[in-house]
Amino acid sequence: MHTTLKLLVEDIYFSEGPRWHNNKFWFSDFYQHAVFSLDESGTLEKVVDIPNQPSGLGWLPNGDMLIVSMHDQKVMRFSDGVLSLHSDLSHLTKYTCNDMVVDKDGHAYVGNFGTTKHNIDVVPTCLIHVAPDGVASIVADKLEFPNGAVITPDGKKLIVGETYAGRLTSFDINSDKTLSNRKIWAQMMPTWIFYITKIKRFLKQVAKESGYAVRVPDGICLDEAMGIWVASPTTFEVFRIEEGGLVTDIVSTPQRAYACMLGGPKGKTLHISTANDSTPEVAKSKPMGRIYTTRVKYARAGNP
Repeated sequence: MHTTLKLLVEDIYFSEGPRWHNNKFWFSDFYQHAVFSLDESGTLEKVVDIPNQPSGLGWLPNGDMLIVSMHDQKVMRFSDGVLSLHSDLSHLTKYTCNDMVVDKDGHAYVGNFGTTKHNIDVVPTCLIHVAPDGVASIVADKLEFPNGAVITPDGKKLIVGETYAGRLTSFDINSDKTLSNRKIWAQMMPTWIFYITKIKRFLKQVAKESGYAVRVPDGICLDEAMGIWVASPTTFEVFRIEEGGLVTDIVSTPQRAYACMLGGPKGKTLHISTANDSTPEVAKSKPMGRIYTTRVKYARAGNP
């Protein structure tokens, strides 16, 4: 697949949770501690400050924005210029919260690092469901760093990236929004490397020692042909993968790719969040993060 990358945004620190909503592109910048939007004229606007570091984004049916506040394990609600608490998750996880997907009914699913440190002492952890009224509960456990997630257009299936296992895992969404029927949707990391990471817990070092460029899922998004675009920071690329593991398209990036989102007027513009590294000491030192775009075959589908 021949692709041309267009630089959309530069001189940011570390963008996460990219979303397309109401004809605007939205993202969180970890180390500016703020959420930003970009309109079709190219105007970049700071929307709201999130002191404890923002990540996943989504919207309730009434248009209120939900924002993951990472270090205090909260989901915040931004409505009419006012930031308030939507749900406190600290009784369910002590770890750094991260990405989130919100369905069309306003039900959110929030992952976490499995640690409060960066790539250190990572343990299997949970996925948390937050109802529209803010009531939260654990709906899946023993996940290896649940990260980016998508919900299919019919609202019946959730697929989440398990970064440290190098796989996408699917669940059926029940009528009460709980999850069941857990399956591996696509495996991208060789299983023998996964068992090494169970001991090492550090994918970059494993890749170096094994000689493999180990693909792992960070942020993901879904297209209308039920392919998933995956940002893989360890291999400096985003790639499109189908259920079962067939990779159909690969887009190389000049920096590590951490997240991606389909959007634009026809839903066929792939936005790619990149940075030199996710390590706070590196990412916070200088605003070197960027967001690129490229055109792809299939349009966005489902949530986010």
